[in-house]
Amino acid sequence: MHPTPPAHVLVLGGTTEARRLAEALGPHPGLRVTSSLAGRVAAPRLPPGAVRIGGFGGAAGLAAWLREHAVDAVIDATHPFAEKISSNAARAAATTHVPLLALRRPGWVPGEGDDWREVASLAEAARALPAAGRRVFLTTGRLGLATFAPVDDAFFLVRTVDAPQPPCPPRMELLLDRGPFTLEGERALLARHRIDVLLTKDSGGAATAPKLTAAREAGIPVIVVRRPPAPGGVPVAATVEAAAAWAQSFSAPASG
Repeated sequence: MHPTPPAHVLVLGGTTEARRLAEALGPHPGLRVTSSLAGRVAAPRLPPGAVRIGGFGGAAGLAAWLREHAVDAVIDATHPFAEKISSNAARAAATTHVPLLALRRPGWVPGEGDDWREVASLAEAARALPAAGRRVFLTTGRLGLATFAPVDDAFFLVRTVDAPQPPCPPRMELLLDRGPFTLEGERALLARHRIDVLLTKDSGGAATAPKLTAAREAGIPVIVVRRPPAPGGVPVAATVEAAAAWAQSFSAPASG
């Protein structure tokens, strides 16, 4: 009697939660985990186990990959704002009838004393700037920076992992750094650059949350871009533990 092969789980990653999920599932004898990274960061922090880097070629390409590699389950643990890959994952899973789970860290919630101004997009955030401040701490990532290129009456302190490509705001200072960040460090950054408005996406998580506390303490308004919802019909897990339990339900039974 041949032993049952381990179930193949594809983790669409690039986040802290995706790395933690790969770490949690890796030792499980009934699972084989492949982590997929989009390749947008020059030197990503690689999770343990098998890793593939690069796109799939849209929903059809992902569906073909799921079939070719006999994937039993997919966990979309990408960034909450990675709408395109999440949409492609939902379409590919529906096409191949492979179960799909979205792992989404909870969003941030304003507390007492916060001055949050929620917007639906980066374009709306740019329009909200004149009424909010002129010295902007921008932490929305490098890919959407072109949206702020026409804004010539504000200074931007832009913090990203990798350097952005133009077009960029004409008055900009670039800070290449990667979280997690400390509250003490964020306080010093806001004071040193005389920041009077923080502009961020609702990414959630603890690694970059100290900037929100520092802004509240300094009385600085925060323009927050709301996150998009997960694709319709896709179940959502809020924690790595819940996603790991879901994946383990597909594991091959122990032999013997």
